[in-house]
Amino acid sequence: MKTYITAVLCLVLMISCKSDKKEEQKTEVQKQENTIELSDSQVKNARLATGNPEEKNVKGILELQGTVTVPPKSVVSVSIPLGGYIKKTDLMAGMHVRKGQLLAVVEDMQYIQLQQDYLTAKEKYQLSQSEYNRQKELNAKKASSDKLFEQTAAEMQTQRIYMASLAQKLSLSGINVKTLSASNISKTVSVLSPITGLVSKVNVNVGKYISPTDMLFELMETSDVVLVMNAFEKDVHLLSVGQTVSVFTNADPSKKYAAKIAYINQSLNGDRAAEVVCKLNAYNNALIPGLFINAEAEFENEKTLTVPEDAIVKWQNKFYVFSNTENQKYKMIPVETGSSSNGYRQIKSSLIDKSSKIVVKNAYTLLMTFMNGGDN
Repeated sequence: MKTYITAVLCLVLMISCKSDKKEEQKTEVQKQENTIELSDSQVKNARLATGNPEEKNVKGILELQGTVTVPPKSVVSVSIPLGGYIKKTDLMAGMHVRKGQLLAVVEDMQYIQLQQDYLTAKEKYQLSQSEYNRQKELNAKKASSDKLFEQTAAEMQTQRIYMASLAQKLSLSGINVKTLSASNISKTVSVLSPITGLVSKVNVNVGKYISPTDMLFELMETSDVVLVMNAFEKDVHLLSVGQTVSVFTNADPSKKYAAKIAYINQSLNGDRAAEVVCKLNAYNNALIPGLFINAEAEFENEKTLTVPEDAIVKWQNKFYVFSNTENQKYKMIPVETGSSSNGYRQIKSSLIDKSSKIVVKNAYTLLMTFMNGGDN
C-alpha cells in the first residue's frame, strides 16, 4: 500500500513539474511574441529610420452637423392693411423676386373712399389755412377778436391732423399721396416686394378676398442665410465666436464653403447640445434654406506627444508603434491615437515618452516582417 501511495505521489509531482515548465515556456513565448530581432541586412532592406516622439500642439478637427436656415429678420410676411379682392398675381413658390417688383394687384371700393376722404381733407386744410392767415392779419390790426383767431387756428390744426392720418393710411396701402389727384383715383392698389429674395409661400389666388390679418406671401432674403449647427456639451468649449469653419454638403463633400461662428447659444437643448450659428464668408445659391450640411471646425489641442503618421501601424483594429529597445531589436507597443495635423498624430502610452526611440519611417514594412516571423 505504501509503495502504491509513493508511486502516485511521484506521478503527481512529475505532472506538476511538467506543468510548471509549460507555464514558464508559455510566459517566455508571451514575452517574446511582440518583439522581433532583425539582421543588419534586414534593417537595410526595410529602410527603417528611428527617432524620438515630440511634444507638439496638433490641431484637432471637430465635426458638426446642421442645416441652412434664414434668420427671422430675413423672412418677410406680406399682407395688406385694408384687405380686398386679389385681381392679379403671377407668383408661385420658388420664384425669385426683386425689391419693388409687383407681387399682386388688390381692388376694393374702400380704396376709392379713402382717396376721396384724403383729397377732401386736403382741400379743407388748405381752406382753413387761408382763413387762419386772414384772421391772423385781422387780429394783428385788432380788427378781429382773439377768440375767433384761436378758433381758426384750432380748425386748421384739426384739418391738418386728419389729412396727415389719411395720408399715412394711403401710404400703408401703397398709394403715393404726392401724386394723388381727383383725376387718378383708383379702385386698385399694387402690392410690391419689400426685398430681393425667394418666394417661399403663396396663400392667395385671383378672386380671393383677403382681410388685413391674412398673409398673402412669404418671402425669404436668401443672400442672408445662416448655418445652424449642433455642438454637444463636451465640445462647446472647443468653439468660440469668430472661429473659422469649413462647410460642405452630403451631395458634394469636395466642395468647401468658408464660414465663421457668429453666435453660440449657451443654453443646451433636449439633446444636451448647443446651437452654433455660422455666417458664410460669401453667399452661394447652392446652399438653399433647409439643406442638411456638415462642418469641420479646427481647434488647438494641448501640447502632447506626437509621432509621424508613418510611425503608427494598425493591426487587428488596434494601433501600435515599434520601439527600438536595443541594437536590432524592435518591440511592438500599443498606443492610443488622437488628432493629426501636418503629418503628425497624437499618441498616448505609458510605455512611450520623449526619450523613447521608435521607428518613424517604414513601420508597416517592419509589421509585415513581424507577421512573417522575421523572414525577409
